[in-house]
Amino acid sequence: MKNQLLPAIRLTLVLLVVCCLIYPALVWAGVQLAPGQGLGVTASKNGRVVGYDNVGQKFDRPEYFNSRPSAVDYNAAGSAGSNKGPSNPEYLGTVKARLDTFLLQNPGVTKDQVPAELITASGSGLDPHLSAQGAYVQVARIAKARNIDPNTIKSLINNNLEKGVINPDRVNVLRLNLALDNLASASR
Repeated sequence: MKNQLLPAIRLTLVLLVVCCLIYPALVWAGVQLAPGQGLGVTASKNGRVVGYDNVGQKFDRPEYFNSRPSAVDYNAAGSAGSNKGPSNPEYLGTVKARLDTFLLQNPGVTKDQVPAELITASGSGLDPHLSAQGAYVQVARIAKARNIDPNTIKSLINNNLEKGVINPDRVNVLRLNLALDNLASASR
């Protein structure tokens, strides 16, 4: 028994040091290299924090770019997908309802033009980005709601594109909507 007890105690102490001291220290050091040092990158408007760049938020008014749907109703404390497969009747009903709503809000857009990201939730339920196509398909609605030239909005999208190396080009919806508001206040 002595032959087994001493190695077990040593292994326990080694794992205690590795798992409780070394690993957390490495994670903390890695986070210090991230934007915002792990506290999140905030977006401000008029000196007031209005959101976080890396957490999706709900935008559904006609004068704003719509966000990607969220399976957790944009609750960052409960990040999760819907866990429903693509053949689940309830899921298919939800996606169809989202598509119908989007088409109703965006006359002139056909269902073939609607990117999947605008009617399906992301894996985390909190994706803050849309593809360029997801933004461009909403231009006509926003231009009409804000009485702005559609080319001005397209230019705004182009100026806010985050170029992808592995992923396709994308825009941060919160940053894009803040830029829209800045555009409106600058034209007054």
